[in-house]
Amino acid sequence: MAEIVQQRIENRIPELEQLERVGLFSKKEVKSMLKRATALEYKLHRLIITKVDFIAYIQYEINVLELIKKRRSRIGYQFKREEIEYSIISRINSIFRRATTKWKDDVQLWLSHIAFCKKWNTKVQLSKVFSSMLAIHPEKPALWIMAAKSELEDRNMSESARHLFLRALRFHPESKKVYQEYFRMELLHAEKLRKQQKELEQAEMDVGEYEFSPEIMSGKLAELVYRDATGKIQGADFILSLLTIAAIFDFTKELQDTIIQDLQSKYTDDSLTWDFMAKRELEATVGEELQTAKGRASDIARREERCCQVYEEGLKSLNTGTRCLMARVNLGQQVYKHRLSNVQTYSIATNRIHELQVLLSSGDSEQTAAVAMAATQRYRQSVDVWCLALQTMVHLGSGATGKLFQDALKHVNPKTNMCKHRHISLHTMSGWMRISCNSSFLLCSQRGLLSVVPAVSMEIKEKYLDWSYRAGGYKKARKTFTSLHESRPFSKAFFTRMIQVEKNQLRWSLRTVYGFSPPDLWLEYIREELGPSGQPENCGMIHWRAMKMLEGESVERFTAQYTLLQTGHI
Repeated sequence: MAEIVQQRIENRIPELEQLERVGLFSKKEVKSMLKRATALEYKLHRLIITKVDFIAYIQYEINVLELIKKRRSRIGYQFKREEIEYSIISRINSIFRRATTKWKDDVQLWLSHIAFCKKWNTKVQLSKVFSSMLAIHPEKPALWIMAAKSELEDRNMSESARHLFLRALRFHPESKKVYQEYFRMELLHAEKLRKQQKELEQAEMDVGEYEFSPEIMSGKLAELVYRDATGKIQGADFILSLLTIAAIFDFTKELQDTIIQDLQSKYTDDSLTWDFMAKRELEATVGEELQTAKGRASDIARREERCCQVYEEGLKSLNTGTRCLMARVNLGQQVYKHRLSNVQTYSIATNRIHELQVLLSSGDSEQTAAVAMAATQRYRQSVDVWCLALQTMVHLGSGATGKLFQDALKHVNPKTNMCKHRHISLHTMSGWMRISCNSSFLLCSQRGLLSVVPAVSMEIKEKYLDWSYRAGGYKKARKTFTSLHESRPFSKAFFTRMIQVEKNQLRWSLRTVYGFSPPDLWLEYIREELGPSGQPENCGMIHWRAMKMLEGESVERFTAQYTLLQTGHI
């Protein structure tokens, strides 16, 4: 072991001599670097080595590189890079290779090596790292995409990027993300060739026998990728994602028309198709001949009429209309925006759309509530419909909102719809916050506090505390906090909100607020006592209580922050 370490240290001598000779480091600093490098090398040759030892060695060498860069800039010396920086970079790559050989499954270690190669512009080494990583982790599509993008963007090698995408499709023949990025890459390559041709034509340069392929520049390769992708992956959502990518480029008009034709011919039974077609009618550009306000208003009304007709046709052809129902509500919002931006008021095509845009309509409240309730009965599995109905009932101030809220939480499975379950709760609670005293709010708050979804329970606690403060002032908020501050799960925002309530009082105290609190809240408590209205002599007792209450990593984090506070660094 000692012989290997000695050899590696001797290999450093030329670069260290150069560092001292050109004045970047002093003789004392060179000796210190030699001593530190020897210690780090011995750590990598022990019987039991850890990943931390490799990372520490790599970080030390990177720090040396950064220091050399700063000193070069300071003294203005830019020579001897090959003897100094290139030698250090080569050694860092060698250490990375030794680490990734031992810990092949650590993707983060591979990515760190890639980040280093990109930062120090070692493009050849970068390709080798990607090649080695993909040989070990071919099952991760994201890594293939990253490697292909690197070839295209960092090395400007479109052919290598194409080969990587083709290899990725052998391992992941039905990966939507791989096909989307491959499709995007071909379009980027075509756009790059078009720009090159335009620049050469403007410069009137003779390119000799080299000719730009019109098929590639028109996006034919991207069309082949599209054909292959849609042959293996079905779904209107996937085709629409490819259409969105194609719409970014200004030379893909024919390709976009092809995609739209396939969408309309193959997926007429998908509500996304009808939603896209209707929005396309609504968002059509205004003709240049419509210069007057009256002409533009007439065109907007005509586009709204066509859009509504497409939605109506879609509802007739679809068996399940949940998505289309929500799409029509979105339509109502878009039409409403048009109505606000124009003096003339436009009518909506059908009475059913008028009933469904519940928040925007000013019609009969009983009829609107009936439509919302009927929607929940027909589409009980749709989270969006429940949210729409609850939003409607809160807007109308209906007394049946409480029961509807409980039915929503009952029908939405919290295990499979955790985020949407939370969305329902917060949607309704936010609406009820505007209602000063409502018994339904109290009942549903209690139901929400007992939710099996932690995120729902924590958010309801915060909303309930806000409502208590609005409805009953400080005393009611204090009572609510006392009853809930020890109930799990704990929420930092809940304690923070109570602290703000306390601060709003003429004489406030934080002593009962801090119980099961995170470390930064204890630190905030100490800051308040050190402030103009606090009592600094209490800081010692607060620190003692915090150390007693906190556990595990929280103790270390609190100790570090408290030390920084004492030394004036925060």
